[in-house]
Amino acid sequence: MLPLLSSTPDVFHAVGGADLLFLAAEETTTTQQNAPDTGGLADFLRGFFGPLFLVIVSIVAVFFLFTREITRFAQFIILAIFIGIVFYVPGIIEVIAVALARAMGVSTE
Repeated sequence: MLPLLSSTPDVFHAVGGADLLFLAAEETTTTQQNAPDTGGLADFLRGFFGPLFLVIVSIVAVFFLFTREITRFAQFIILAIFIGIVFYVPGIIEVIAVALARAMGVSTE
């Protein structure tokens, strides 16, 4: 018969659970020491994709201007500005999320 959830800790300790917990804790510290350093990853991606984003936006904007589609050009520029703000300002998503939560009356502390 399977143990119930209330008796699971007793069964865990009966089969040597303390040793398993020690091994799990040791594995966690080893994994943290061998983890790659991702501190500069966001800066690298921003530096790599930033100019590419600007080139694509420029090409599409010039296309809309040459085809005389002013309404689509304006829509595209507004969308590109919004995406650029999200892309180039690092903490903007967190600030927007906290502001929306506070506006809805949710505690953010």
